[in-house]
Amino acid sequence: MFDFHVVGGTALRTLIDASRPDIVETVRSAYLTHGDGASVNPNSYFLRFPEKPDARIIALPAHLGGDYGVSGIKWIASYPRNIERNIPRASATLLLNDYETGYPFACLEASQISSARTAASAVLGAQELTGGRTADRICLVGAGVIARNIAEFFAAQSWSVNRFVVYDQDASYAASLTRRIGELGYGAEQADSFEAAAADADIVVFATTAPEPWVTRADTFVTGQTVLNISLRDLGPDVIVGAQNILDDVDHCLTANTSPHLAEQRLGHRDFIDGTLADVLRGKVTPAVDRPRIFSPFGLGVLDLAVGQRLYRQAVDKGLAVPVPDFFGETQRWS
Repeated sequence: MFDFHVVGGTALRTLIDASRPDIVETVRSAYLTHGDGASVNPNSYFLRFPEKPDARIIALPAHLGGDYGVSGIKWIASYPRNIERNIPRASATLLLNDYETGYPFACLEASQISSARTAASAVLGAQELTGGRTADRICLVGAGVIARNIAEFFAAQSWSVNRFVVYDQDASYAASLTRRIGELGYGAEQADSFEAAAADADIVVFATTAPEPWVTRADTFVTGQTVLNISLRDLGPDVIVGAQNILDDVDHCLTANTSPHLAEQRLGHRDFIDGTLADVLRGKVTPAVDRPRIFSPFGLGVLDLAVGQRLYRQAVDKGLAVPVPDFFGETQRWS
């Protein structure tokens, strides 16, 4: 009970590279467990800084029951200006707690866990809303770490894709992601504008750091297109209300001025929301055929717990977790 391990980023990268399909199935299972009510996922807490308005550190506490029985918290920093130093925007740690005693048993480097569960969620959403693993064109808007991970998860799930099209305001970032997609065995090209990138795309993926909507035309997307609203704030309310809207969790997603939240504020109701991804997985909601489909995942802490627990167990089994002897100073109330 008093064992404590640390799992570093290098070990996690090795494990993630070898188990992406398993991670997608873990995310699927976690969504269903959460949808069944066997979880506790409080609102995230945002630590902000007056002198750095674009930076934040977010605490995501959660508990996941069912077959998991694990609690914990992810502490993730988002500093968009990090990219000016050519370092990732996000850094994170994940602490896992035993459900029976509350004692923590592992600390994991979690930026890669966060990226992996986000990418797995996106690719799972794409599969469920399109009904398969085939696309003529996939458009990636934003060419950072999350977009790279999403491309890698598409490849790990053996998607048949004729061509990826990449758009980023920084052409050098788009070039880097385009090269990476080529290494995955797909055709890929850069676009000079969002409009050129998204035109005729079957799937449009937003993975930007945009703080507010910049895609605002109601007719931006057409029937048959699936939009993965991963960065949550690129789309204006008119775009949202003209589409089928699938969220990961309604109450969580309708906070913090996300695109669906802005739509709710404008309309004064939630009638434009069609359901959750768990509803789609259960067959309670059918993907629309008469309008665009938008999947907006807020990013639930229970996903970090599920993926983190799986990777922790693999790390221990493979000798990649570092034990910390005597981490707890007292293990008995009275001797």
